[in-house]
Amino acid sequence: MRDDDRTDTAFEDLLAEGAAVPTEGWDFSWFEGRATEARPSWGYAGSLAGRLAGATAVLDIQTGGGEVLDFALARAAAAPVLTVATEGWPANVAKATTLLRPHGIAVVASPEEAPLPFADATFDLVTSRHPVRPLWGEITRVLQPGGTYFAQHVGPRSVYGLVEYFLGPQPEAASHDRHPDNERAGAEAAGLEMVDLRAERLRIEFHDIAAVVHFLRKVVWMVPDFTVEAYEPRLRALHEQLTGQGPFVAHSTRHLFEARKPHA
Repeated sequence: MRDDDRTDTAFEDLLAEGAAVPTEGWDFSWFEGRATEARPSWGYAGSLAGRLAGATAVLDIQTGGGEVLDFALARAAAAPVLTVATEGWPANVAKATTLLRPHGIAVVASPEEAPLPFADATFDLVTSRHPVRPLWGEITRVLQPGGTYFAQHVGPRSVYGLVEYFLGPQPEAASHDRHPDNERAGAEAAGLEMVDLRAERLRIEFHDIAAVVHFLRKVVWMVPDFTVEAYEPRLRALHEQLTGQGPFVAHSTRHLFEARKPHA
């Protein structure tokens, strides 16, 4: 067998592997040994555990597969009296329900852009890890006076090195989307008071093309029209780069967001 035949076989096998991995939930353990991402210094899930112990009624928005909330609850010194989660993707609703039911948590199917299906001033703590877009008016509405919104958000141009590899240079306006200063302004306009806002830029490495394929299938908003077939030439070129030059490096951006609803 010629070397280029072996290379083609390895490429096709990796494409097939990346295309076959289930994408439900936000468990990224499959990437171990194939991709790495530095984590923010504040340790969101651990910090969330401490917040849960001091709360009475908690809402976790866009919980994904429930993995982060499950992790935090398992480490909390005490559980809130009431905890509810929302999720918009049906496959994740089922996954989160299975994972969170043992904690006594109901998972409510609720589209990401829809009003939150809860009464005013229901929760003293609202949380979210990587919401698609925070609905500030709704968050403020369901918080009790004195209640807190505590979340980790994806920042501007996150993993754009990979995005622009496939899509080319993106508009400058993309630098302002999800910018922490803009989100602060949105929160304050909705009536929240800022308590803490921290941002970090973190290194990501992709070590093989299967990891790239699975990532783009899982995080669908990065390259919205992504399919293996449509981007096969770019995937092949990136595979050759990975095998010849080492990992593909990009950077994620994250910010820790804490805001409080003032007392009336």
